[in-house]
Amino acid sequence: MKYNPNEIEAKWQKYWAENQTFAAKNNSETRGEAKPKHYVLDMFPYPSGAGLHVGHPLGYIASDVYSRFKRHQGFNVLHPMGYDSFGLPAEQYAIQTGQRPEDTTRVNIDGGVDKEGKQIAGYRKQLDKIGFSFDWSREVRTSNPDYYKHTQWIFIQLFNSWYNKNADKAEDISTLVSIFEKEGNANVNAVCDDAIVSFSSSEWNAFSKDEQEKILLQYRLTYLAETEVNWCLGLGTVLANDEIVNGVSERGGYPVIRKKMTQWSMRISAYAERLLQGLNDIDWSESIKESQRNWIGKSVGALVKFQVSSFKSQDVAQSEATLNFKRETNFIEVFTTRPDTIFGVTFMTLAPEHDLVAKITTPEQKAAVEAYIEKTAKRSERERMADVKTISGVFTGAYAEHPFTKEPIPVWIGDYVLAGYGTGAVMAVPCGDERDYAFANFFKGQNGMPAIKNIFDKDISEAAFGAKEGFQLVDSDFLNGLNYKKGTYKVIEELEKIGQGKGKTNYRLRDAVFSRQRYWGEPFPVYYVNGLPKMIDAQHLPIILPEVEKYLPTEDGLPPLGNAAVWAWDSVKCSVVSTELIDHATIFPLELNTMPGWAGSSWYWMRYMDAHNETEFASKEALAYWESVDLYIGGSEHATGHLLYSRFWNKFLKDKGFAPTEEPFKKLINQGMILGMSAFVLQSYHESINIEPIYLSKDLLNLTDVESNHFDIKDKFYQDKGLSNDEISQIKFRYIHIDISLLKNETDVDLGKLKDWRIEFKNALFIPNQKGEFKVLREVEKMSKSKYNVVTPDDICEEYGADTLRLYEMFLGPLEQAKPWNTAGISGVFGFLKKLWRLYFDDNGLIVNNDEPTKDNLKSLHKTIKKVAEDIESFSFNTSVSQFMICVNELSTQNCHSRAILEPLAILVSPYAPHIAEELWSQLGNTTSISEVPFPVFEEKHLVETNKEYPVSFNGKMRFTIELPLDLTKEQIEEIIMKDERTLKQLDGKTPNKVIIVPGKIINLVG
Repeated sequence: MKYNPNEIEAKWQKYWAENQTFAAKNNSETRGEAKPKHYVLDMFPYPSGAGLHVGHPLGYIASDVYSRFKRHQGFNVLHPMGYDSFGLPAEQYAIQTGQRPEDTTRVNIDGGVDKEGKQIAGYRKQLDKIGFSFDWSREVRTSNPDYYKHTQWIFIQLFNSWYNKNADKAEDISTLVSIFEKEGNANVNAVCDDAIVSFSSSEWNAFSKDEQEKILLQYRLTYLAETEVNWCLGLGTVLANDEIVNGVSERGGYPVIRKKMTQWSMRISAYAERLLQGLNDIDWSESIKESQRNWIGKSVGALVKFQVSSFKSQDVAQSEATLNFKRETNFIEVFTTRPDTIFGVTFMTLAPEHDLVAKITTPEQKAAVEAYIEKTAKRSERERMADVKTISGVFTGAYAEHPFTKEPIPVWIGDYVLAGYGTGAVMAVPCGDERDYAFANFFKGQNGMPAIKNIFDKDISEAAFGAKEGFQLVDSDFLNGLNYKKGTYKVIEELEKIGQGKGKTNYRLRDAVFSRQRYWGEPFPVYYVNGLPKMIDAQHLPIILPEVEKYLPTEDGLPPLGNAAVWAWDSVKCSVVSTELIDHATIFPLELNTMPGWAGSSWYWMRYMDAHNETEFASKEALAYWESVDLYIGGSEHATGHLLYSRFWNKFLKDKGFAPTEEPFKKLINQGMILGMSAFVLQSYHESINIEPIYLSKDLLNLTDVESNHFDIKDKFYQDKGLSNDEISQIKFRYIHIDISLLKNETDVDLGKLKDWRIEFKNALFIPNQKGEFKVLREVEKMSKSKYNVVTPDDICEEYGADTLRLYEMFLGPLEQAKPWNTAGISGVFGFLKKLWRLYFDDNGLIVNNDEPTKDNLKSLHKTIKKVAEDIESFSFNTSVSQFMICVNELSTQNCHSRAILEPLAILVSPYAPHIAEELWSQLGNTTSISEVPFPVFEEKHLVETNKEYPVSFNGKMRFTIELPLDLTKEQIEEIIMKDERTLKQLDGKTPNKVIIVPGKIINLVG
């Protein structure tokens, strides 16, 4: 009976689907038993048309092994799957092809043929082929109205909440209104906008409804505000920082500039400290925690206010500066972690986007400042933060007044200062900061850059002194002689006395922009009355994404929803109606922006708990039972995006009494990347002129003309094309990607296939080596469709079976590490499964017997039980697979076909290779699925050695070995040895002078 993986896998995948084998129950009574719960979650995929390659399932296979293991241990396991199906790629595809994003998204998930005639495998079919134990009854798609209805509801809850710093939690906005009505806002301790105007209760009650709403917007957890955003004209939308790479959009590589726009934002900053402290309570890798700590960026220091003035004339000398201030009410607020260095302030630097720049720049400096701002707008914040080498800036012509000495301090702008970090302003102390030091020296001698002030009793002629210890302050007035701690305390005390500063804890974490100028995203449940946002009542949700003819922005620059013919809110009928009916009396415009991609993914794990609940995102009972995710597996690239936003939303829902826990994910594992083996061919090119390329076998590139005539062929080819000898001499070769499916073996390309692959290769000249071979370069890099190095799991499953794919991916190396894919290694794993099969079957059928297992059989089995259980708990899946191979080799050598060994072995293999395990279990006569059979119990006694193979030596030379029980005494061992025929032969009638015996170690006869 041969091992036929395709037949076996199809059989058991059908069985699992029909019997809902992996459907979890929302209570501990599962299949008649009381079981503890365990929630295992994967970061759900975006369903692209490209489908899965073998790198995608790595984390899914790992989570599936763990989920299946937990079922064997008696847990009620929730292991769901869904799709993060809103997003920019579907919209871009819609713009290019005219297809509706919902249509392409559906085909990408379910499979089929799109309108361009492309055959799409479909994520669901691909996932099913690999044999995952997902509870598909709970599938979610974030782009389905029955899902985003609840995303809209959560948005409304955020809008109707404020953050009470006294209670350290979010509260309903009605509690804030109540405070305003009774006592005004003087004593309100809230996370809110800056520069809140103080008002009394009587003033509040006298405000109009619109005035009150404008004030409340300054406190709400989601609010409208003009903010600096990353605007991508090529994509027609705002991008998050993590969607930008090297100053261009990650998708499409379009330029990104900084621009002010009115956007919805969320006060994630309110949760900064809780997000920071919560990291202490979760089992995540230290690298991910550190990424979040750095992103949150807590720092303790002081907020200092510098009054700003401008010189009447650019030519006023420094000595006359204090006489020529034109007093204005502008202040530069600076957050500093080193207030002790305030007397070392030499200049100030504002972010180019800072609101004050336009106000304080002098006429003489206006042109230079504006040019610099325009140039800076083309660089992303991430690029500016990372670039520590480039020094650039412009003097504004304005000066600020030192709060203590009243001396003028020149104000510059520089792109190393970010508008969104701190206050967007820096008090530059070059003597104590390397970046300020470099800036001051770069602009040394220029108008607006004084000599560096040194306030340390240290030499700074070569570099800044940045330490917080080992110095005393000098030339610092009332701080002279003090150290960092005492100086900091003293200067904050003095700043508070004069009303120009205070102690403050600051965070780098900024409020998250929540608007996107896209079509394919969650619509906001918002309409506008007198320009102010109003929430649509929850009972009328979902507000469904309307049909539009074009997915591009409107001609006057509005987001794509501006093209919708039916996109207005009838406040009487409570329904969406024609845009033409807007009268601003009862029918009002709806929000044209959509929510960002992270909206739906910031709470999806809770929806899995109760996926079919029509009235709530999840019932209290379901939330109370599952609580939070016990194990979350996904990529580390989401460290400061999805993972941070998810924790924020979870904490908010906890504050509002919905989420049962403070943290959503107890344990997080980041799987590494499976890398592809790309193939490259050598192509000719000229740096100055366009030439028709020729292609060269890789092994010819470094050969001389003596060894090969390939350069003669090249020269003649280009001479015939009319190139001069000088032009031909400048021709070089470069490597370009080709599809790995065109290779005959690891190094050689099939030229026939290559010529048929793309039109530019059809009639091109290919120069092979002297053996007629055309060789390619192979290199490991990220697996990607654009690099033509993708291997699909479908092909592997078709040829070798899903169990082989699963085992091979786990065998490649440690889960967290990146590792290269090599299809050649697949055959070894497939061979192992065939060898496993032969323990149970021969050509005539089942050969399992009821023989009593031998001691060696039991030892092999229990070594494997122990190793596999430990490895799965520690996520060391690769060493488990190695142990399976060792065990099967040992049992084969032992000729073991005992049911007592092979039945538990099938259970051990089941988490990794579930299809073959189910078939073996069934063939052994069992009538239920193997999936919930108890995991075999390790028994230490089977690994305890009872015998020892002793080397027997004569005068230090080993002559033979003998196996003896370990519990024998020295005397008993000596008696046995002296009677052994081999000993008698060695002694040849002589008596040894000495018999040395160390029980369990050595036997040596001397003399």
